[in-house]
Amino acid sequence: MLRRTASALAVLALAGTAAGCARSGPDPATADHSRGPITVWLSNNAQEAQWGHQMVADWNKLHPDQHVRAQNIPAGKTSEEAISASIIAGTSACLVFNTSPAAVPQFQKQAGLVPLDDFPDGASYIEARSGGLAAQYRSEDGKYYQLPWKSNPVMILYNKKLFKKAGLDPEHPRLATYSEFLDTSRKLVRSGAADAAIWPAPSNEFFQSWFDFYPAFAAESGGTPLIKDGKPQFDSPAGRKVADFWRTFYQEKLAPQEAYPGDALADGKAAMATVGPWAIAAYKDKIDWGVAPVPTSDGRPASQVHTFSDQKSIGMFSACKNRATAWDVMKFATSQQQDGAFLTATGQMPVREHLAQQFAGWFAKNPAYRPFADQAEREVEVPNVAGSIDIWQAFRDAWTRSVVFGRQSPASALHDAAAKTSKILGEY
Repeated sequence: MLRRTASALAVLALAGTAAGCARSGPDPATADHSRGPITVWLSNNAQEAQWGHQMVADWNKLHPDQHVRAQNIPAGKTSEEAISASIIAGTSACLVFNTSPAAVPQFQKQAGLVPLDDFPDGASYIEARSGGLAAQYRSEDGKYYQLPWKSNPVMILYNKKLFKKAGLDPEHPRLATYSEFLDTSRKLVRSGAADAAIWPAPSNEFFQSWFDFYPAFAAESGGTPLIKDGKPQFDSPAGRKVADFWRTFYQEKLAPQEAYPGDALADGKAAMATVGPWAIAAYKDKIDWGVAPVPTSDGRPASQVHTFSDQKSIGMFSACKNRATAWDVMKFATSQQQDGAFLTATGQMPVREHLAQQFAGWFAKNPAYRPFADQAEREVEVPNVAGSIDIWQAFRDAWTRSVVFGRQSPASALHDAAAKTSKILGEY
């Protein structure tokens, strides 16, 4: 998926980025109470940028003495590499509306982020807006260095035309249990309807596990993150079931062992894909699609299924001199009014408790998005721990070696990856 790759590549450079420290910034005691002009950085996604510039215009109209200037994140190999370099140089914007949770520990290590708990209503505002989802975004010191902003909860999108071609019922797909999902996949491939039932990237970049293993693990484990209470969770019955499930796809050639040079779902080469709500606009003129929750071994109802959030946060950076204004802009940009405008402009889900009820009118007019809004109530984030990139890379190396290519048993590989993860956690 082009969108998925672009999103995930934003954190790739951090794996090899030196942990430089931020230049000495303004005195926090002064900056936290200072108001005045600030700069914010926006993603270069056209829909998000359009919303962002309008949001800034709305703010500036109401606060002419606290002018906000909006810019795209500076060019670089990746946006996160550019942000990391700006921390070292002391040139970061006050706010970045595209902060990956996986990058937050690195930015913290660089002393580049402002703890939002420094503001009297910081923690309470985040928790009131995001409800039970907020806790996943606390850092190991108990503080919030990010405001969870918008998510793209991963679900299974499928091509109805290819299902029908394979003799399957596209309106009632059998995708809930592992056995049903595999049987459906076999019919799709063996009938010749599609080259692949599903075609996740089989490569070993650390972030690829967010779109094959992690959604399935979140679903199978009932919402357990990769790391919990300082310990890896994937060397477990749920993790082994997920690994064996995916190993079957590669063993039976239902999923290829090579990467597809494009978009396999859009090109009709794969019948299914794991995607977020961004896909609705991307595929509406390309395929007749349906959507289903990520499967579980026992076929749990949709209301009990968790998945990966594919979320982006707003970060406040330590170079900011007028942090009182920056905090007010964060709240303004994530108000119910602005969240509604963002939802309308992008189709992405604001990280807001009871999202579907709060914007019931919009979802009634746009019912295709409703399953994603329901799924947004049950999301699992990447663990907010130091060394997270190294941990994901260790896991991905084990996954490709065992699940994709069968060079080691999945159970043994998960055990080895868990031992390596524990070692990494102990080094930070």
